[in-house]
Amino acid sequence: MRFTENKIVLKVGRYCPTFLNKEANILDLTLKPKTTDHLQNKKKIKDPIVTGTIITIWALLLVFIVYPVGKAMITSIMVNGRISFEHYIYLFKQTWLRKTFLNSMKLAITVATISTFIGYCYAYALNRTDIPCKGFFRQMSLLPIISPPFMFALSVILLLGKNGLITKKLLGLTSFNIYGFKGLVLVQSLSMFPVAYLVLDGVLKAICPDLEDSAFNLGATRRQVFKTITLPLSIQGIASAWLLVFVTSLADFGNPVILGGDFDVLSVQAYLQVTGMFNTPRGAAIAFVLLVPALIAFFLQRNLSKKSVVTVTGKPSTSGLMKAHPLAKHILTILLSLTSLMTLAFYGVIIYGCFVKLWGYNWSLTLENFVYAWDVGKLSIRATITMAGIATIIAGFLSMIIAFLMVRKEFFGKKTMGFVTLLGYAIPGTLVGIGYILAFNTPPLMLTGTMWIIIFCFIFREIPVGIESGIATLNQIDPAIEEASLNLGASTSYTFTHVTLPLIKPAFFASLAYSFVRSMTAVSAVIFLVTARWNHLTALVLAQTEIMRLGPASVLSFFTIIIVFVAFGLIRLSLGQISYTSPRIGG
Repeated sequence: MRFTENKIVLKVGRYCPTFLNKEANILDLTLKPKTTDHLQNKKKIKDPIVTGTIITIWALLLVFIVYPVGKAMITSIMVNGRISFEHYIYLFKQTWLRKTFLNSMKLAITVATISTFIGYCYAYALNRTDIPCKGFFRQMSLLPIISPPFMFALSVILLLGKNGLITKKLLGLTSFNIYGFKGLVLVQSLSMFPVAYLVLDGVLKAICPDLEDSAFNLGATRRQVFKTITLPLSIQGIASAWLLVFVTSLADFGNPVILGGDFDVLSVQAYLQVTGMFNTPRGAAIAFVLLVPALIAFFLQRNLSKKSVVTVTGKPSTSGLMKAHPLAKHILTILLSLTSLMTLAFYGVIIYGCFVKLWGYNWSLTLENFVYAWDVGKLSIRATITMAGIATIIAGFLSMIIAFLMVRKEFFGKKTMGFVTLLGYAIPGTLVGIGYILAFNTPPLMLTGTMWIIIFCFIFREIPVGIESGIATLNQIDPAIEEASLNLGASTSYTFTHVTLPLIKPAFFASLAYSFVRSMTAVSAVIFLVTARWNHLTALVLAQTEIMRLGPASVLSFFTIIIVFVAFGLIRLSLGQISYTSPRIGG
């Protein structure tokens, strides 16, 4: 072997199986240094599939998020045909509106903190302990979000209101008041903690338990392992979950409009201004005020997400389930049991209401509610399943694609894309519905009156959940796994579908599950978009509730629960999630 400038010449024997020059038995390896021009040319080379995907996503975001929001913004600053900030000035001058803003912040922060804590306890208990009845607790963690939120608030009133079954009938309390802040915290925490759980469940599943087992083998205690390994690796997921619940609480109006009492929040005021006072510009202005705390939370979460922690490396894993301390296991079991029993009690009232002839007056049992509900709701049921199914499939894949681009690719406008995707989720549904009506009521995108205006509303309102879950999970997966596939000649699309997507199955399932649930139970935005042909179950439930036909409303809500559980089973079977464990490659 001899060395020359930029060249290594290796002479090998005749028994070497591979030669570049068989006659001379010489393997000639020429080292060509990369020039600056070569590197610059390499930077200019772009994958056409990735480029086309980015352009397509940007077009969709501009049309179905930015354009409707822009229409609503213009409406909020137009007074008698001229540009004016009169409505915003009015908001800052009114003391009661400033108090309403503080109420919204107080409620959102409290609910986000409690819901994230409960969601993490659920995710940790189901993934890192051997508590009994895991299947039951997993189903209970999803139950609170599969019914219309105003029906959940109504069940709380029926149980804990002044004439509630528990407060008055069982305990004899006549002065107990569930309305206001404490009632909203109870209702929103129980109905929104599944959002945090779905995110954190995927994050904890992606953490390789070998890391924790190694710490145990080195003499660490259970407390030290949780404090120094499990919790730090979950921080990004916790931040994402807290953000999603915070924004969800800010934008929620279904629970506050029924259970708020004298505790006003901005989302309800925006809704009432539009639907009650018919003051669309002022309602739009109030709704836009909610964007300020949502955007602050967005940027805080993005700063946390810059820290990437790799826990899925592609190496085989043979670790078993890490068992928590017996005391911690009992505490988690009690917490999950109390939460599940409370959830069952709330929804048990809805099921009981299906058979009550006239709630509050005639408690005799009957099946007339089922007959009536089917007669008035069969077309709405079919339409809702169709629209939710289409939206779920599109939103599931779209959210994973966007998450992949945000984590694995560098392109111009990436941060802006992340901001825009969250924007459609942060804006109150009332404003989204109005924006869609204003944006798609005229050519060239004449979608009003069709099912597609509702489907697109579903997709771009719910994809942030899947995106945040996908980002949190992808940040824990070593990019070398995907790079190996690309280096072996696989295309970007093949690598994404055959390597990346299987590794982020928990996040993908979270995206599909949450998208379908929210599509089936959406209220505020959908109520402006439904028609006689394309009606929605929640709009029909709300209509029945307003005329005090609580029996049929309970039946329709029960139908929603059954549909969602069947869909959950189909999603789990199609993704192989029933017996899914941490990703293992090469073992």
